[in-house]
Amino acid sequence: MKNFMIGQYGGFDQAKYARDFKEGFYGIEACLFESEMDIRILQRESQAKGFAVGVHFPLRAGQSKLRDALFMDAHDQTRAEAFERIERELAYMAFLSPTYVLFHYPKPVILDDRVDWNVWRFHDTRDYVWEQVFAWLAEKGKEFHFTPVLEFDALNRYVYETKFLEDLLQKYPTIKLCLDTGRLFLQEKIDPCFDARKVIQTYTKYAFSIHLKSMKVTASGVEFVHFPVLPESKPEEGWAPIEDYLTIIRKENPHVKIMFEHRSDQVTDEQLERCYRWVKDLLSEPHESTSSSNSI
Repeated sequence: MKNFMIGQYGGFDQAKYARDFKEGFYGIEACLFESEMDIRILQRESQAKGFAVGVHFPLRAGQSKLRDALFMDAHDQTRAEAFERIERELAYMAFLSPTYVLFHYPKPVILDDRVDWNVWRFHDTRDYVWEQVFAWLAEKGKEFHFTPVLEFDALNRYVYETKFLEDLLQKYPTIKLCLDTGRLFLQEKIDPCFDARKVIQTYTKYAFSIHLKSMKVTASGVEFVHFPVLPESKPEEGWAPIEDYLTIIRKENPHVKIMFEHRSDQVTDEQLERCYRWVKDLLSEPHESTSSSNSI
């Protein structure tokens, strides 16, 4: 469990910290903290307990109308404002010495017009277009001593049908990825051209972390969003094929960080412990998937 992480969103939740964070975990990912006091508590705990801090940009809430920085916008002014906003936040959080800073990518998103995106949760209608930002992030990572991590948002054919992104990742090897199992599963359900397993197979080698969570998608809609992964949640019943995903991840990058981006309040203490044990077992031992969904 040395590569396991939990998230803290909106502030430092002491109850979640006491229940979810276990001895030997790698660290905590923080996002949208609403008070300076909570940020200082996170710093104090990380120093006292020796765990790493990661930041899911932005660290502080209320700094902008949009959560995500539109750092690939086609408009020069919007793009410049996004870079300035990121740099201000990087300078502020330097005292935390974050191991990594994560940004949603691409931002803005290019939406594939072959897909019905009505169920995707965009924060703002300005979330669309494309431009390279790798050189800038690589330089800032070096300047502020953190690993830039790009978390896949809605993906388009440039990412999953070409080598465009792989070429950039190879050119800028200090930049890493974050793969979100919930997002990948949902996109496969709404995008007939998208294969989540293929994306995981291709990109896990470049990943710093996995945002691990499940959900259930059936003809009735999307349910149990941000649900902890459990062995009894079967793909044939509409749940994400987590065992398949983790089997690929173990083969491609067994040392990747696993950030449990779930709402643990949806399960019992026993179920949470079973979630942790199951993931640990799947990542530490050769394990042939037994799910009835498409096997690898």
